[in-house]
Amino acid sequence: MTGPDFEADKALCKDFINNFIDIHGEPKYLNILQDVANRKYCSVDIDLDDLLSNEDLDDGFLERVRMNTRRYVSLFAEAIDDLLPEPTEVFPRDDDHDILMTQRSEENTENSDTADPLQKMPPEIKRFFAVHIKAFSKERTFSIREVKASYIGQLVKISGIITRCMDVKPLMQVGVYTCEECGFEIYQEVTARVFMPLFECPSVRCKTNNSKGNLILQLRASKFLKFQEAKIQELSEHVPKGHIPRTMTVHLRGDLTRKVGPGDLVEISGIFLPIPYVGYRAMRAGLVADTYLEAMSITHFKKRYEDHVLRGDEQEQIDRLAEDGDIYSKLARSLAPEIFGHEDVKKALLLLLVGAPTKKLKDGMKIRGDLHICLMGDPGVAKSQLLKHIINVAPRGVYTTGKGSSGVGLTAAVQRDPVTNEMVLEGGALVLADMGICAIDEFDKMEEADRTAIHEVMEQQTVSIAKAGITTSLNARTSVLAAANPAWGRYNPRRTPAENINLPPALLSRFDLLWLILDRADMDSDLEMARHVIHVHQKLEPPPLGFAPLEPTILRAYISAARKSSPSVPKELTEYIATAYSGIRQEEAKADAPHSYTTVRTLLSILRISMALARLRFADTVGQSDVDEALRLMQMSKFSLYSDEKRQAGLDAISDIYSILRDEAARMSSTDIRYAQALNWISRKGYSEAQLKECLEEYASLNVWQIHPNTFDIRFIDV
Repeated sequence: MTGPDFEADKALCKDFINNFIDIHGEPKYLNILQDVANRKYCSVDIDLDDLLSNEDLDDGFLERVRMNTRRYVSLFAEAIDDLLPEPTEVFPRDDDHDILMTQRSEENTENSDTADPLQKMPPEIKRFFAVHIKAFSKERTFSIREVKASYIGQLVKISGIITRCMDVKPLMQVGVYTCEECGFEIYQEVTARVFMPLFECPSVRCKTNNSKGNLILQLRASKFLKFQEAKIQELSEHVPKGHIPRTMTVHLRGDLTRKVGPGDLVEISGIFLPIPYVGYRAMRAGLVADTYLEAMSITHFKKRYEDHVLRGDEQEQIDRLAEDGDIYSKLARSLAPEIFGHEDVKKALLLLLVGAPTKKLKDGMKIRGDLHICLMGDPGVAKSQLLKHIINVAPRGVYTTGKGSSGVGLTAAVQRDPVTNEMVLEGGALVLADMGICAIDEFDKMEEADRTAIHEVMEQQTVSIAKAGITTSLNARTSVLAAANPAWGRYNPRRTPAENINLPPALLSRFDLLWLILDRADMDSDLEMARHVIHVHQKLEPPPLGFAPLEPTILRAYISAARKSSPSVPKELTEYIATAYSGIRQEEAKADAPHSYTTVRTLLSILRISMALARLRFADTVGQSDVDEALRLMQMSKFSLYSDEKRQAGLDAISDIYSILRDEAARMSSTDIRYAQALNWISRKGYSEAQLKECLEEYASLNVWQIHPNTFDIRFIDV
């Protein structure tokens, strides 16, 4: 690149790097260059926000950098070559690049008068740093389908999910050849993915002697860059109706490699460029070219729990919340506050997010710490909404449905890599959700053959593959959150729970909690729920909860802090837990139709839930209250069934009506109840007036209350 514009813009780049002062009064880029010279950094990020805040630059320069970014990357690199200071710290200079550069500089100094002009080293081979231009922090983020041909060469910012990452491979940037005849060293800059090697020596000596010297490519003397290709797919909310999500190829170089993995939600700013087809593909494609994004910077939307960095006052908020005695309930109620009720279900989902520490024994055996939960319930109880909300809160989550998932789509597919033409594995939903949550909706609609793919993941937390010559195990350390309907669409009380659930025992035993949610008609709760739903519909916010629900960012920060603790089970609780487990087994043995298949996995579930509760308190040991709460959650998950069974078993309606009247009288703190009120209360619960009169007569004979002979009003005697 030569010409007056080139020289003028290069001078502007130098002035900007020399004179920019940050908000702390420090020369930002000169300090960065010193660290680069000392080999602390291997890249220089030029921020467009800094260019915008610099009043000395003309407006046209900033626009030219945005519209023709590739050119200005090399301009800034050349400016940095001229401005790079001498190192102030001693660093080891034992790598091949430093040794070769020292030899070349000595040879060039000795032969400076007789040097062949073709022997001049390109600037790329001398550089040990990369230049990246970062987009504006408030730059509009495009979806992939919005990036048109008019953006070619420009700096654009796109968001999406990474679906595939190629292995990191060396990409030649400068090829170095040596002539066998004259020892001449030739440098060939490589600017594309493919290049034509040189075969004849172009030196003056070989031409004078008319000898076509054979060139040998010196791989150790050549310069290679780390190169990785990734595929980014647009997010589901950006896909119009009836369309399929689009993908784009992203090229990552240098220190940007290994920054992303499959399943990451990222925002990438880079240069949108065309790449022509080569070889046979070019013959078929004709004039058509492919496009790609050359990455300049990468931002993760959701960081993993272990990578989560607390910002601002988040640590103070976490400390304040940890001191709150009711934090367990508040955190649970902050999950999907727009959804009415389901308090115990939300507590279970909170524990799913927290999890328990994974135990690794000395012999290499692992005991998983991730919880698995299945929500089995009638239609319209907000199972899918709960799943979607949990995926939004979790830093890493994948949502899929039973009918839309095959066994290969859940585990891993073998495909041929278009770049290397090798057979590679592409991870499915369970592999993409590694160290996160995989939510599977419509679990009951899955084919039986596809459902068996989940068995290994739920216990061993690996996906074993033996296909196309590839035999390996992939990590799938994920919590499975499943939602399913009963076998006949709605829960059928005339059939046993096992018939209604209709899942094999091998799968049921792997779930830590199987939550049965029945939609029973109850006038009081139905009225409350209807008011709640109408309020959300009108105001677009949940009704007042008595406290401000925590934002998902604060929830994520609290859970990431809680997951750092690793509580243990004290010896004094051993007998208590063992007795509780044996008691559950005995109850199941006595029952005619077992609700669940209690195995040793149930004991491990109790331990996992107890540890998750201890983590929420930042405790080092599990307390008896944690074990009691774990047992209560397991009991409450079947509560709907128990209450229905009692009614089916012929629980005395008279006793039930008496309980309703007594509870209402206690709530009102009154000993007198009018007959109309009593009739209203019991009719809401599905009882008739004849049953009420029978109850009044029976308990009046027991001298529990007195009945007015005309109005049938009630007065309690023993309150």
